[in-house]
Amino acid sequence: MTDDNSAQGPSDKQQPRKHIVVRRNGPYEPDPDISIVDHLGVPIAAAAPARLCRCGQSQSQPFCDDSHVARGFTDARDPRRVPDRLDVYAGQQAYVFDNRGTCAHSGFCTDRLASVFRLDEEPFIAPSGARLDDLINAVRRCPSGALGIGIGPERDDNLSDVNRPPQIEVSKDGPYRVTGHVELVDEDGASIARNAGASQEHVSLCRCGASLNKPFCSGMHWSVAFRDPIPDPMREPTLFEWAGGYPALLDMTRIFYSRYVPEDPLLGPLFAEMSPDHPERVAAWLSEVFGGPRFYTERYGGYRRMVSQHIGKEIRPEQRALWAAYMVQSADDAGLPSDPEFRAAFVAYIEWGSRIAVENSGAGATPPPNMPVPRWWWVCNATPAARPSAIAGDAQATNDDIEAPPGSDETVQFEQHIRPLFRPMDRSSMLFTFDLWKEEDVARHGQQILARLKAGTMPCDGAWPAARVALFARWANGQTPPT
Repeated sequence: MTDDNSAQGPSDKQQPRKHIVVRRNGPYEPDPDISIVDHLGVPIAAAAPARLCRCGQSQSQPFCDDSHVARGFTDARDPRRVPDRLDVYAGQQAYVFDNRGTCAHSGFCTDRLASVFRLDEEPFIAPSGARLDDLINAVRRCPSGALGIGIGPERDDNLSDVNRPPQIEVSKDGPYRVTGHVELVDEDGASIARNAGASQEHVSLCRCGASLNKPFCSGMHWSVAFRDPIPDPMREPTLFEWAGGYPALLDMTRIFYSRYVPEDPLLGPLFAEMSPDHPERVAAWLSEVFGGPRFYTERYGGYRRMVSQHIGKEIRPEQRALWAAYMVQSADDAGLPSDPEFRAAFVAYIEWGSRIAVENSGAGATPPPNMPVPRWWWVCNATPAARPSAIAGDAQATNDDIEAPPGSDETVQFEQHIRPLFRPMDRSSMLFTFDLWKEEDVARHGQQILARLKAGTMPCDGAWPAARVALFARWANGQTPPT
């Protein structure tokens, strides 16, 4: 089997290429019909013409606010950059091409396929260290376009690239990842050359302002600690966000339907007539289920549409069990988070959803037509940020108390000392009656909360240390009961 995207290589009939104008010492200006999404695959609304920051200083990220003018930003390339040189690595199945001068150091290759892309080893690439489909997939995932692959000693675009609509992804704390055969041009309309062997279908563009190889990313965002603003650091992430959004879920479903389904005697017949975009549909469904945007409802029709795909299929229990097992394996293959909190929620939905699908697939099944798409959440409010873990050790204990406790002659303050004691999961579990992050609510119920804390019945996953209980008692006993 070839990779999940092998049948979607570049077409011989290409549409007219879209453009991104790279302004001299200024922003990027993409054509208005190039979609802009965040790292989760959620569209970012942009006024036309969009101007994307590349100096790293804008207060309106990812859009330009002319900070480059005040900063004196220059787009000159640094003579210290890695040279433009194409290296060729021959393997038993294929040749792999790599230009270190193009690399954005995203780590997609070394993190996902360490048997081939070997850090601190020579040669760096060992093409025979993995299956051909895994090798093709790793090359296609390279966001900078530094990697290529061919069965012979020439780069094969049909293997190296994917035919995708033009899109700009604003990666988290990193570059703009451009896909879809978008051409880069200067202010005069002249094409901006790419390095030897670099993909013409995808590229990573600097937005931190520090690249040595402008306008292309050279990985300097790591060195300068470039960070996007965090809208609400106290907000609990959705499963969709924790998973990595639509791109991560799509990666998983493509692996599932290309690697595990076609050759399986139980699952192959079940999906024999699926549409070519079935992986995209399932990824959109999971995105919506896990708390993301209404991708499935808006693109394909919502719950009624999903149910219609199962009626009459008469899915057998052994098919369901195999589907669930392969989906979990695909999550591993795609590098989805492996923490127990996420996997508990993920597997819980896979089990629940697949069993509902079996019920809806019977010949006489009459599922309710107007049900909403289910929304799945963390199991029992367990999140990675609130983990009582055996492997956390001293690090967890160190971070247990956000603020140093006040001295005996100091006043205990709610915002400074009390609110940080309550985790997001503690707050979430009590929101049905009061808000643990609101001083008035906690003061009103202070004695009841204190009684539960002393008894060790709150929080539900383990009693507080005596010092924390004593701190809360100091604050609660000093409150004037609300009238």
